[in-house]
Amino acid sequence: MADKIGNLARNTSYFTLALIGQKLISLAYFTIYARVLGPADLGKYYFALSFTTIFSIALDLGLTNLLTREVAKDKAQANKYLGAALGAKLLLSAVTILLLMLVTGLAHYDPLVMTLIWVAVLSMLADSFTTLLFAFSRAFHNLKFESINAVLSQAVTLIVSLVVFKFDWGLAPLMWAQVASSVFAVVYAMMVIKRRWSLSLRPTWDLGYIKSLLLLALPFGLYAIAQRVYNYLDSVLLYQLAGDTAVGIYQVPFRAVTAFQFLPIAFIASLYPALSHYWQENRAQMVVTFERAMKYSLIIATPLAIGVAAIAATVVNIFAAGFEAAVLPLQVSALTIFFMFINYPVGSLLNACDEQKANTRHMIITALASVLLNIILIPLYGVMGAIATAVLSTALLFTLNWLRALRVIATSMKMIYVTFMKTLLASVLMGVSIYWLGQWLNIFVVVVIAILVYFACLLVLGGVKKEDVFSVMKSFKK
Repeated sequence: MADKIGNLARNTSYFTLALIGQKLISLAYFTIYARVLGPADLGKYYFALSFTTIFSIALDLGLTNLLTREVAKDKAQANKYLGAALGAKLLLSAVTILLLMLVTGLAHYDPLVMTLIWVAVLSMLADSFTTLLFAFSRAFHNLKFESINAVLSQAVTLIVSLVVFKFDWGLAPLMWAQVASSVFAVVYAMMVIKRRWSLSLRPTWDLGYIKSLLLLALPFGLYAIAQRVYNYLDSVLLYQLAGDTAVGIYQVPFRAVTAFQFLPIAFIASLYPALSHYWQENRAQMVVTFERAMKYSLIIATPLAIGVAAIAATVVNIFAAGFEAAVLPLQVSALTIFFMFINYPVGSLLNACDEQKANTRHMIITALASVLLNIILIPLYGVMGAIATAVLSTALLFTLNWLRALRVIATSMKMIYVTFMKTLLASVLMGVSIYWLGQWLNIFVVVVIAILVYFACLLVLGGVKKEDVFSVMKSFKK
């Protein structure tokens, strides 16, 4: 048991550090892209990426998640699973390319956008195989190599991008930076799988077995399809209904929100196994663990949302002229951060309690609502319509999951409500300090002071207690 706990702690540490490094590098090259390209070209670039990302669901159909689960159960069958999975991937790649040819042929995009899309397809294909290969390392309870790859591949993107900008090669060659990163990642993943676990990389063509795997993967695939539509269709619809400049402006709040995802993701990486264990062994302790997870999520999510809204203008000023219209969208999208954070422990709880079907159903409902709202609101309000859709959709997903969670376990609504009110009051006082101090001090100094103000207020209000601090410190010692 001690070895398992130690391994979990190591994997969580690797994954957390990798996500931080990945997001920092990603933000670095996004900032450079925005300053150099401007809103219109930035919009074309990220439209192409969003467009191909949606189609990438046809390359997997839930296969990756299924294989992680099945190989973890029976590692002796890893070679058999990998061979069939590689065969399935090659077949799905051919189908996806044909589908893309059909859709792009009907869409009649301008030549530059078409070029960007088809270069991005190369990256999409490589990324799909990389994800599949690292599913096997996850099954062997190893996140070290995947974590290393996450940082190194982003570094490749940054370096190649700087070279493209140095020689002023243009927008289309810039997409090759993504391809270079993806090729590096898949080669690295192949080396890890081959040398670390001695698995064969030769595809097999047992069509009956491949069909059975894809049918088993279908529940995972439905969730993945809905999730991709929910996360990326807004940029595609925004391009279709409002143009490339609108997509470029939208990317500022979108990238700012997603930059913070590593915090709840890393948190859930350690929370989910604990909830799964307690669901089987000690449900009273599971309730306690879940309530504490919600408390910690509120403590982080509330000030983060208000803080981002307070410094939105400063963040946008980092970019070159042309992005001023992103200030209000960024302020409003801060609400998305709040709902995103508090939804992670709720979704994790549902999965731990064998409520995967409910999670999938809620994601499908949310994705459909997002599509409908985008179609209605983008023609009326442009970027703000897409932002409003993102906020409302995220709130809807949390509400659906939360209502289902209340039917599964008996949790203390009072405790969660009281925690929220205390964090909200402390966060408002923090926001006031940011507004007041921001007139005289450097923004980085202001942020540090604001964090201290927040936690001082929270301690006075009783939102954080000594046992909470000791619990967090204890978790780092494991």
